Amino acid sequence: MSSLIRIGTRDSELALWQAQQVERQLGQLGINAVLCPVKSMGDIVLDKPLYELGVTGIFTKTLDIALLKGNIDIAVHSMKDVPTQLPDGVVQTAVLERASTADVLLHKGIGFLNGTTGTIATGSLRRRAQWLNRYPEHQVVDLRGNVNTRMIKLIENDWNGAIFAKAGLERIKLLPQDALVLDWMIPAPAQGAMVVVALESNQKAVECSKQLNHKESALATYIEREFLRTLEGGCTAPIGALAEIEEDRISFRGCLHSLDGREMVAVSETVPINEWEGIGKRFANQMLDDGGSVLMKMIMDERNNPIH
Repeated sequence: MSSLIRIGTRDSELALWQAQQVERQLGQLGINAVLCPVKSMGDIVLDKPLYELGVTGIFTKTLDIALLKGNIDIAVHSMKDVPTQLPDGVVQTAVLERASTADVLLHKGIGFLNGTTGTIATGSLRRRAQWLNRYPEHQVVDLRGNVNTRMIKLIENDWNGAIFAKAGLERIKLLPQDALVLDWMIPAPAQGAMVVVALESNQKAVECSKQLNHKESALATYIEREFLRTLEGGCTAPIGALAEIEEDRISFRGCLHSLDGREMVAVSETVPINEWEGIGKRFANQMLDDGGSVLMKMIMDERNNPIH
C-alpha cells in the first residue's frame, strides 16, 4: 500500500512502545505506517489526582481531536484509559492480544505487610480502595506521572511501595524481579489491553487496523467495559472487572468499593461462552441491586462534596 497510515499516540515511553507494536504488526501485513506522537493533558497536569481534573478520557481527548481533524488515521491507547463512550464518528477497530491483567507492588521490602503501618502510593481510586480494604491501617498517597517518573518518585520518597500495572512494566522492561503480584486485586476493566480506534468514515484506516483484532481479548474487554458502563463509574469510582475465557467458559469477577475501601460489593460468576451477550450489564445490575446503587450514590456524593 503506497499511502501511510498515521498512528497517533501519547509520547510517553510506554505509549510509544504500544504504538510501535501496531506499526510493526501493520508492517507485517504489508501496510506502511508512521508514528505521530502528541502530549495529552493527563501527561502535562501532574499535580492533581486524575479524578479532580474533571475531564473524561483525559489521556485520550487530544488524540480524539487529532482523529476528528484528520491529522491522524488511527489512535492507539491503553484500553483502560478509554471512556466507554467513544466520540461520535470514532469506532473501535481492534483490540490487540492482551498482556497480563495483574497489578504489582514495587516495594522496599514486604515486612510491613505483616504490621499495622505502611504507606503505599498510587494515583488510582480502584487500587487505593482495594488496598485500604485489605490493609485499613495503611496510608495511601497520590502518585502521578508516567511509569519512569513514578518509579523515581518511589525511590525518592519514604513510601513502602507503589502499585503499577504489570503489563506496562513488562512492556518497557522495567519489572523488578522482586515485584509482588497482587493476585487478590481485581484489575481495571480492560487492563493489559491495547485498543486501536479510527474515524468510521476513514475506510482505509478501519480496514487496515481491524486485521490486528484478537478475538478473545476483544470479547473479554467488551464484557468488562459493558460492566463499567452500566455501573456508570468511568474513572470516578473504584471499579474492578476481569473476564477470563477458558475454552468454552467465561469466568467473571467484578467489584465496587467505597472511596475509603471499607464498603464493598462484588460479583463472581462463570457462564458458558455462548451466553456472553449482555453478561457485563447483567452482572453490573446484579451488583447494583445487591447494594451497589447505594454505594455508587455515596461515592458520587463524596466526589461532589469533598471534605478538605
